[in-house]
Amino acid sequence: MEQKITILLVDDHPLARQGVRTALEQADDLEIVAEAQNGQEAIQLVASLQPDILLLDLKMPGIRAAEVEAWVREHHPATITLVLTAHDRDFYLSEMIEAGVAGYLDKNQRGEQLVEAIRRAAAGENLFTEQQLERALRWREGAGDKWQSLTGREHEVAQLLVQGLNDAALAKALNISLRTASHHVASLLKKLAVASRQEAVAWLIRNIPDVVDELIEIREK
Repeated sequence: MEQKITILLVDDHPLARQGVRTALEQADDLEIVAEAQNGQEAIQLVASLQPDILLLDLKMPGIRAAEVEAWVREHHPATITLVLTAHDRDFYLSEMIEAGVAGYLDKNQRGEQLVEAIRRAAAGENLFTEQQLERALRWREGAGDKWQSLTGREHEVAQLLVQGLNDAALAKALNISLRTASHHVASLLKKLAVASRQEAVAWLIRNIPDVVDELIEIREK
């Protein structure tokens, strides 16, 4: 009997996991060996089960998907990771390519397409399309380079700008002087090549959705 492809399914939504499980159970050569609902559980189960495929949701509470993948690549490189997500944004696509996953798949694809993708990945195939690779490259060479040029403090300022804070509120939140806060804002605007705080916020929302997502997570806690 041919050995089955073992799969660890990771998603924080039980209904989503059930839907994927139902689709994969139609294939005799696939076996879901465990399920996890967050990154920490995923790491623990990869360590103990060493599945062939880690089918990983992009957005979960706790440890980020990119951090999970970095750990998997370092400690269990034989496990192949496929991201299954509804977030088709260049920022996330580029991040997961750099992290080392083998594919970035749409949650809305049909069950038979997902089964075929898992089989191809298990056979050692990279599933990124030419279009996805081009999108990731354009993001890195444009928005990515600008985002990486910001200092750690400027990243904090960016997040606070998205919240709508003025310079005085920025200074209070970061425990710095008003003059220093204004300097950080001016530096950020220059590096992003925008003319105003409003343009900076629009740029961040468009190009760095993770900044907005982190704010949503903070507000939900």
